[in-house]
Amino acid sequence: MAFIPVNEPALNGNEKKYLLECLDTGWISSEGPFVQRFETEFAQRVGRSHGISVANGSAALDVAVVALGLGPGDEVILPTFTIISCAAAIVRAGATPVVVDADPHTWNMAVDQVEARITPRTRAIMAVHIYGLPVDMAPLLDIAQRHHLTMLEDAAELHGQTYRGRPCGSFGDISTFSFYANKHITTGEGGMVLTDDDALADRCRSLRNLCFQPQKRFVHEELGWNFRLGNLQAALGVAQLEQLNTFLARKRAMGQRYTEGLKGVAGLQLPLATTDYADNGYWVYGLVLDAAVPFDAAEAMQRLKAKGIGTRPFFWPMHEQPVLHKMGLFAGDKHPVAERLARRGFYIPSGLALTDAQIDQVIASVKEVMA
Repeated sequence: MAFIPVNEPALNGNEKKYLLECLDTGWISSEGPFVQRFETEFAQRVGRSHGISVANGSAALDVAVVALGLGPGDEVILPTFTIISCAAAIVRAGATPVVVDADPHTWNMAVDQVEARITPRTRAIMAVHIYGLPVDMAPLLDIAQRHHLTMLEDAAELHGQTYRGRPCGSFGDISTFSFYANKHITTGEGGMVLTDDDALADRCRSLRNLCFQPQKRFVHEELGWNFRLGNLQAALGVAQLEQLNTFLARKRAMGQRYTEGLKGVAGLQLPLATTDYADNGYWVYGLVLDAAVPFDAAEAMQRLKAKGIGTRPFFWPMHEQPVLHKMGLFAGDKHPVAERLARRGFYIPSGLALTDAQIDQVIASVKEVMA
């Protein structure tokens, strides 16, 4: 049988039409009309006043952290169970990341551990939504308000998802998204910073555009980045955004099919289907091996690969990252839930182009491995 990749995007809408429009008009750079259209329409979908497109989701985090004025002497609380981009943006700005463990059920940051990590140097909280369920935002926002902390919301993985009916990415002072190929909406590479603050939006636009000045373009008072998104990528984004509701429905149907097929398989923790604040959007379908299973995630992934099934490991915790240890960070930190998820967790094919027949093949292969 043909190999089933861990992700393959769905490009069945107006992608080709809009790309050809870019080529026919010659607008392929960041000055093209699809860029502003994508920024405006995506911001409207999330319920934000401003969208600032950037080269990728990591760039969005870099811009957001610097735009918020976070730097040396400041601490930022974030989950240890996340992608390196989150901690990297904090470190590159000169600030200090402070991490909390993961919740064993939702795999998101353990909100009940946040307040104990606050010190006089704490300036911000970075909430990162993981894999399909949002962070429990209400208590986190309450903590931020009581301690006068800035809130940065990383909604890279939850396009179209909601928390108590409100769009993810609409909370806090600033939020970020990624449009990598495995996201609900993809531009190949790409990202977005969103905010309701006019001054903060202007700051983000300047930072992503080399800090050019309106009157003296090539005279620079500070350094920014060339993080601009091109018109070709934005055209893809517009076409993908048009299909987001369809994509969301398909992802949930895929998740439900996996759950029906895998429930009752001994030794597997399946994704939590629902909480009191959100239903799972199944950006990816993760599996966690019980402690009694005599092999780890790496071995399970190798066994599935031999059966033609693509997989990807879970995030490796920030407090166990060698590059951050070399910087003197996280000495003595222990976060057992994240450590277990990293070693026992992985996800199976979850791309929007996945067919029901392929899902059934994956289910059969997982059952064989677990047997």
